[in-house]
Amino acid sequence: MKFLHTMLRVGNLQRSIDFYTQVLGMQLLRQSENPEYKYSLAFLGFEGGNPGQAEIELTYNWGVENYDHGNAYGHIALGVPDAYAACEKIKAAGGNVTREAGPVKGGTTVIAFVTDPDGYKIELIQRAADAGGAGLR
Repeated sequence: MKFLHTMLRVGNLQRSIDFYTQVLGMQLLRQSENPEYKYSLAFLGFEGGNPGQAEIELTYNWGVENYDHGNAYGHIALGVPDAYAACEKIKAAGGNVTREAGPVKGGTTVIAFVTDPDGYKIELIQRAADAGGAGLR
């Protein structure tokens, strides 16, 4: 088995594509429209996406502008070489840092949190670039 992607429903596809590409530095890998069933998809990732690493699938159901996330959703995690620098870069690009970089409570791993335009949480975990899973360079 292999982890392929995580799907998020979004209220404005272009706004979300702009966030993931311009603020988090992902690449738009492919996009499609399905007029018959009234939805659009966009797949984003780092370093070319699958098969190298998992992707984010953004799904826009035409005419639906927001969703209730419920209380089960947690977050997406991205590895970054420097969480402090990543937060500064995200803020400079207009992103929303909701927890500044710093050690996790009770530990030494440096983390931060940002939210995307639809309110989904994204955890940034500081790890060496050669440790795998590092994004947002």
